Amino acid sequence: MNEEISQKILKSSTSLVGLVCKDGVVLAADRRVTSGNLLMSKDYIKIMPVNEYIAVCYTGGVADAQLVHKILAAELRLKELKTKSKSTIKEAAHLLAMMIYRNIRTPTMLMHIVGTLIAGINEDDKAELYTIEPAGGVYKVEDYDANFSSGMPYILGLLERTYKKDISVKEGVELAKECIKSSTQRDIGSGNGIDVFTITKDGVKHVVSEEIIAEYKQH
Repeated sequence: MNEEISQKILKSSTSLVGLVCKDGVVLAADRRVTSGNLLMSKDYIKIMPVNEYIAVCYTGGVADAQLVHKILAAELRLKELKTKSKSTIKEAAHLLAMMIYRNIRTPTMLMHIVGTLIAGINEDDKAELYTIEPAGGVYKVEDYDANFSSGMPYILGLLERTYKKDISVKEGVELAKECIKSSTQRDIGSGNGIDVFTITKDGVKHVVSEEIIAEYKQH
């Protein structure tokens, strides 16, 4: 399993990051989609709202992520209708982790995803962030994580010296942008744009949508 993870991290071709802030959670990702050495898309948004209070960021196969996302949203909606209450972020994270775990352990039409970050706001207005590894393990994030994205080494290196406890969401948005900019400078699988979402008591909001444009200069 460790060998599989080490191989897949270099193939995930994504930069994503989640930051825990004192007043919410910030998710950010690049927009590049690749297939081998071919650039398939320059403007794909990798952070997907599940509902008005949960968002997920995926790294791995696009088709796999889209299918899992649809099933997750449907399962959470069914749970709400049956229980007349919202799922907690912990419940949603463990449901997603179980789906990924089953993909590995049993034959299924649902394929394997490299990794995910899931964030949301609970009914007590407390935001939480969870990371789910390729094997299906789920862990609560207390500070920051870049999951198994190919840009992870560059992002974590930056955050080791710049992240501070109790940063605000406003500060987190700017820091998340710097994380994606840093990774796209060196990671060939990442680039073309930046999207940043905030998850606070006001819900899920897409606060940054920027295109990265190459500039050509004469020397």
